[in-house]
Amino acid sequence: MSTATNAPAAAHRTSWAPMIGLFLAQVLMSFNVAALPVSIGGMVEEFGVPPTAVSTAIVVYGLAVAALVMVGAKLGQRFGWVRIYRTVVALFAVAEIIMVLAPSIGWVIAAQALAGASAAMIVPSLVALIAENYRGAQQETAIGSLGSARAISGVTAFFLGGALGTLVGWRPVFAILIAVAAIVLVLSLRLRSDAGDPGIEIDVVAAILIGLGVVCLTLGFNNIEGWGGLRAEPDAPFSFGPVSPAPILIVIGIVLGQAFFLWTRRRTAQGKVPLVDLSVLGSPQERAAVYAMFVIVAMEAAVNFTIPLYTQIVQGRTPFDTALAMMPFNITVFVTATLIVRLYRRYPPRTIGMWAFGLTTAALLWLSFVVTNNWETLPTILGLILFGLGQGALVTLVFNVLVSAAPKELAGDVGSIRGTTQNLASALGTAVAGAVLVAVLGTNVALAVAAHPKLPDTLVSQVDLDRVNFVRNDRLREVLSATDATPAQVTAAVRVNTDARLNTLRLGLLALAGVSALAILPASRLPRYKPEEIPDRSES
Repeated sequence: MSTATNAPAAAHRTSWAPMIGLFLAQVLMSFNVAALPVSIGGMVEEFGVPPTAVSTAIVVYGLAVAALVMVGAKLGQRFGWVRIYRTVVALFAVAEIIMVLAPSIGWVIAAQALAGASAAMIVPSLVALIAENYRGAQQETAIGSLGSARAISGVTAFFLGGALGTLVGWRPVFAILIAVAAIVLVLSLRLRSDAGDPGIEIDVVAAILIGLGVVCLTLGFNNIEGWGGLRAEPDAPFSFGPVSPAPILIVIGIVLGQAFFLWTRRRTAQGKVPLVDLSVLGSPQERAAVYAMFVIVAMEAAVNFTIPLYTQIVQGRTPFDTALAMMPFNITVFVTATLIVRLYRRYPPRTIGMWAFGLTTAALLWLSFVVTNNWETLPTILGLILFGLGQGALVTLVFNVLVSAAPKELAGDVGSIRGTTQNLASALGTAVAGAVLVAVLGTNVALAVAAHPKLPDTLVSQVDLDRVNFVRNDRLREVLSATDATPAQVTAAVRVNTDARLNTLRLGLLALAGVSALAILPASRLPRYKPEEIPDRSES
């Protein structure tokens, strides 16, 4: 990558009105995803279905995005970004109308499949349209706003979803998105974009390879805990002998991913248009940005899984309480992702990235020592704020590195790589966090039970105490009441479970701190240049 110094082009500021629409489009997708878990209770009650049926809608949405995002980038290049953008935003609105009117859970699942397919086109469109409509500092700010939109959408969805779900039901939550989509369509009239290139062909073989590969990886990672990490659990839909389908799907996904890269390189060597131009990952700096992005999203997913697990399952709190617990983190990410661009003119990406990973490492280390059963303590809040500072800086930084390094016409490819990376990282972060926490909890409880003089083997055999999952103390007392345990033994068992859960949480945070510290290595490969020190490749 060239580091030749160029004089900044004459300042030319574009209206922020189009960017407001792009910001709201990101809100549209993020709010929909965040509102689904909050609405599970209302859907279960109204449709009379188990929670797993409702969670299928969440899975279907994610799979649709993951499988189609690279195809979405190519459709934008072929038909023109503005045309595709308006079409899929309208389709997203149709999906939300179906959600509001859905007479059964089947319609909800179908609506989320349509929303996911639409989002797969919106994700690369946002990047391409920012690249075509903004330059320099405005482009950096615009990219930062996408990261902040994700953070603020999660908070808003939790609050509005909790309030509306309690007062009038879950449907109005999604009705809000219909209005947001209409605003996005109106603001899209201010966007400018190239007409597209009808001569671009879509590589169907590559689309199938990467689509199936990402779906297999996502399903495999998401179901490691439920289906079994190696040996098949009773909940597994099928098995290969005693082996769980989860690791098999992961292996198949990796093989398909490698086949995709081999096919793409072969097609490029033949002078044909690939599904994704791998030149956007051509330099070590650009690959380092993708590695860093993967770690960032995986860490965020792990934290977003761990804290709700503890507050809702262990402490028995509501989603609204969880939103309050996550508020310091989400607001800090929102503010930092927006304001970090002001440092780009003073410090190179490598410096910001290494310091930001240092912040997340310090924050997670701090939390692993100070966290207690009460999330509202000042030390815990300070740790979440510190983690949000590092996370907010990173989510914008690495995205900016990729966009600034690629020519304007490849911005859609950058967007599709971003979408694929985020989906896989989110699935991996959630799955590994769940599997590790449950495994560590089982080990902690087993060791504590074996060493406790008041918990005899006869009691352990009655309740299988050494395999207790994350449960509330009230639930544990209820289970123990069906045994011949004495009051002293019940108290001892509850204390063992309480201590084991807290130690597990702390060890989980400590493990995340280790991952964050290791991520300083790819961050050290980020570019040394400042934005004004590289040529504008968008004109090349």
